[in-house]
Amino acid sequence: MGPADQRVLVQHGALVFLLGMAAGFPFAFEILGGFELWPLPWRVEFDMPGDVRGWRMAHLEGVLNGVLLISVAAVAPLLRLGSRTAAWIKWGLLATAWGNILASWLGPLTETRGLRFGGTANSIVFLLFMVAIVGVLGAMVSVALGARARRPSNGDEPEGEDSP
Repeated sequence: MGPADQRVLVQHGALVFLLGMAAGFPFAFEILGGFELWPLPWRVEFDMPGDVRGWRMAHLEGVLNGVLLISVAAVAPLLRLGSRTAAWIKWGLLATAWGNILASWLGPLTETRGLRFGGTANSIVFLLFMVAIVGVLGAMVSVALGARARRPSNGDEPEGEDSP
């Protein structure tokens, strides 16, 4: 995986991470039933669409998927990958991150969970999650295989008992 692809993963990872952090606000508002502007002495009460579980998921999906993209970009130089495999990893992880964050925001906003196909909003959430699942499984199998593959010895890596 080249530096340009690594930068793409880091950029998208950061954006998805920020969307996950942003989901922390409706998560907190749902827990509190509104919000307070401390030190101001009033409270604004309202009912967020969705539930605590859905907003917790949106918050964590963004944070964890963002970290996943940045992590794979960081370790990419350690992997032995062909250009097709590197492209599969990049596109698989992008589909995973965006599919998960969009589905996990849409779920509580439309008060659906996406656990099965049926109903317009629920079907969209379901399909986004399915794209994310296919993407992450393919990408992470490829990462595991790329980490396991032997690199030709060029003097950069020590040889010995600990070498794969």
